[in-house]
Amino acid sequence: MQPKARKAYVPGLAALLVAVVAGCSGGGGADGTTTDTKPGGPTTATAAQPGKYRTLREPCGSVPRSMLKDLLPGVASLPEDQRAKVYEGTAAVTYDTDRRVGCAWKAASPDASNQLMIDLERVVSYDPAVSDADRAQEVYAKAETAAGLPAATAPGAPGGMPSATGSGAGTDAGTDADSGTSTQTGETGSPSGTPSGSASGSGTITPDGTPSDGTTPDGLEPRVLENLGDAAFLDDVLARSGAAAQQRTVSVVFRTSNVIVTVRYTEQPAHPTVVPDSRELQDKARELARTLAEQLNE
Repeated sequence: MQPKARKAYVPGLAALLVAVVAGCSGGGGADGTTTDTKPGGPTTATAAQPGKYRTLREPCGSVPRSMLKDLLPGVASLPEDQRAKVYEGTAAVTYDTDRRVGCAWKAASPDASNQLMIDLERVVSYDPAVSDADRAQEVYAKAETAAGLPAATAPGAPGGMPSATGSGAGTDAGTDADSGTSTQTGETGSPSGTPSGSASGSGTITPDGTPSDGTTPDGLEPRVLENLGDAAFLDDVLARSGAAAQQRTVSVVFRTSNVIVTVRYTEQPAHPTVVPDSRELQDKARELARTLAEQLNE
């Protein structure tokens, strides 16, 4: 009987196979991340954190009835059935209510007409290296710049409030380029008009403290706000509506994580010589903004 032929053993081939197997299995981690094995040490690429908010609140039910009564004094003179309809508000038309929602209210009285609008936008980043919150901050920053807030004055100067510098008008937070949504109430911002800017000190002062020339009183100029969300600002615009009536619009815009909220409150007195009270409108708009911010944190 002849002995069985032995298979030849090639050490070089075995080493090559081991190297190939090691190379194929060494590029990925157990958690799905990728590892860079180039010289200089391994690095792991991770996706940016998603935003805190995945949905949005129903907007028309977000404003308490007690606040609506204060913001829309003209509703009190309406019949009961009409009051209920006004308080319900008109929801903005959007393509995706998880991305953007809004609501508007309007009421008139013999003394003035008032309009209220709120807009909530949930920003989503489609760049894996940019978080939703960072993308929202970019959108917010553009809105703050577009508002054209006056530059901060020197410490101790009248009306000196910390603010951003800009040259635009209005408070248009815009539509997130990634959201693909729009609202019936229009873009997030105030009507066109010249920003009120700083009070010049000229002209007389009305009994409510508002200069008769329509400028904004010292300390109430458009400005950055503190203790409201992660970032916030207020804009105050006085413009003429029609031939003579003066209309003041106060807008408060703030960001909380990846959600940007806009409150826009407008008053137009019935008498053309009456200037809307800047302090009163700002106080009401800021109070509502704080309420919405608290709801987002619930």
